[in-house]
Order: sequence, then structure tokens, then C-alpha cells
Amino acid sequence: MVKLRLKRCGRKQRAVYRIVAIDVRSRREGRDLRKVGFYDPINNQTHLNVPAILDFLDKGAQPTGTVHDISKKAGVFTEFSLNQTKFN
Repeated sequence: MVKLRLKRCGRKQRAVYRIVAIDVRSRREGRDLRKVGFYDPINNQTHLNVPAILDFLDKGAQPTGTVHDISKKAGVFTEFSLNQTKFN
């Protein structure tokens, strides 16, 4: 099973996170399938590759709670629901 979750990067006390698609059994800094975004909680910056995220969600990937909140603020799930209704 694939999850969309945060992967910690940066230095001590200055954490930044990559949003990655990764296998559930992998550890936090394990090998990811694809990088789909970036999140900096200190500067409150977010960069998301929305088509890649939508593709993984279509294939059944589950976002973690934090990634779900970040994606929701960016409006990814409104696009996901529009795509679901368009193809059904």
C-alpha cells in the first residue's frame, strides 16, 4: 500500500519536509517512489505537484493526517472530487 507522507530534510532545528509517495513499510527517510511536494513549516511555504498527487490518489494512495491537511488547504481534494465525478 502506498501513502503520501512527509519526509524530513533540512538541518537541526530547521526542519523542512518533502511530501513523498512511499510504501507503508518503509521508514520515514526510506526510499520514496516519487517526490510530489515540499513543505516548510517555519516559513509556511508549500509547493505541491497537484497532477502527481491526483494520480496517486486515483491509484488508491492514502495521505497521512498532516499531508491531508496541507493538501486540503491547497485545494487538491476539490480537484480530486471534480475528477471523480467527471469520470463516473
